[in-house]
Amino acid sequence: MPHAKFMHGSAEETETAFYDAMSRADIEAMMTLWADDDEIVCIHPNAPRLHGHAAIRSAFESLFERGGVHIRARQLHVTHNLSTSIHNLVEELHQASDADREMHILATNIYMKTPRGWRIVLHHASVAPGAAPEEAVSSTTLH
Repeated sequence: MPHAKFMHGSAEETETAFYDAMSRADIEAMMTLWADDDEIVCIHPNAPRLHGHAAIRSAFESLFERGGVHIRARQLHVTHNLSTSIHNLVEELHQASDADREMHILATNIYMKTPRGWRIVLHHASVAPGAAPEEAVSSTTLH
């Protein structure tokens, strides 16, 4: 696919595309969102740290074998400057079981501005016990 299709004007647009690709189990769209750098990192809940495109792609391919993962990102807290955007959020999984509602996922996504637009350099998600707390958060711009 041409790179121009995946040019995103903001880190928020890249994040939206990330969760959309995850919901559709679209490995090609997912991997296009990651930076070209070999130092990219992904940590899924209760899983080891993955470095580089091959390891990250393999993990998402395994995850996508069961279909898309439907996540609603909420309680987004953003800190950014001209070249980096750090997003901390709660990932709300759409689960059928009531027992699954006794936990939530905390995630940090870090984006860097590249010549091809904003790209993911880190996705770190971890399970937290109990229901997600309701809280208001705001964005911060670093100068």
